[in-house]
Amino acid sequence: MKTLNVTKNKTKTLLIPIAIIIIGIVMFFVNNGFNYDVEFMGGIKMEVAMNGKVNTQEIKEFLEGETGVNPIIVQTTSSGVSIKTQPIEEEVKTQIFDKMQEKYSLEEDALLSTSSASASFGKRVQAKTLLFTLIALLCILAYIAIRFEWRSAVMAVFALFINILVMMSVYSTFQIALNTTFIAAMLTVVGYSINDTIVIFDRIRENMRGYNPRKNGTVSDVVNRSINECMGRTICTSITTLVTILLLYFIGVTAVKEFAFPLIIGITCGTFTSIFVATPFWAAWKDAEYEAKAQRK
Repeated sequence: MKTLNVTKNKTKTLLIPIAIIIIGIVMFFVNNGFNYDVEFMGGIKMEVAMNGKVNTQEIKEFLEGETGVNPIIVQTTSSGVSIKTQPIEEEVKTQIFDKMQEKYSLEEDALLSTSSASASFGKRVQAKTLLFTLIALLCILAYIAIRFEWRSAVMAVFALFINILVMMSVYSTFQIALNTTFIAAMLTVVGYSINDTIVIFDRIRENMRGYNPRKNGTVSDVVNRSINECMGRTICTSITTLVTILLLYFIGVTAVKEFAFPLIIGITCGTFTSIFVATPFWAAWKDAEYEAKAQRK
């Protein structure tokens, strides 16, 4: 059976996520940053009950034209629509619902809920998000360093860092609203991806027992064999998970879709980096170490 030589083309495969990240960085500056949701930028959120099918783009354009507030984010919910804006005056908030009520013949009780968040609160959420993400990465770094070795930890965190950047690049490129749901999905992806990486590293450790360069070949040879042994399990697990999440995305309401979409990106990228980034570059690092030792003798 022919084995896949993952380590040979590691630089080429790394270019795929790097290209996505570069596009995301360019679009970040083109779009003047991320499209922050209410939780991050501050603002209001209104839940309005609607009868029948609604056109969110039509509602968005109508409200922006009538109120002068821009941008207004309109999303479908199980009961109607969710309307999100930047911080606005109380009379403008009232005007938004009045315009909706007039155009769509809504009752007074159609306004289900209204919530608001200040800009300073949004900044605190952003700061805490960054802090807890860094803490999670440091804990993962320490865990893998103890269980395997520090080089494995570095490469695993490097792969996770690429996953996070790819997810954020997609959101930057397509100007999808960043909110706390995205943060929850991102941390979920971090846990899922590191599990994939650990499974492969565990198989490599088993195959590296009693390793002798003369008998077993290079570390890259051992890594290729280990990845091929894990490939079926890794891909099947990822496909099974993705099928479930795709179903949630296509049949779920907006809140479910907001959580499912970043998971789809993250799990796909996480599987890719576990196989084609973390372990192949670790192998190259180890091969360089063994070569250096051989030259010193």
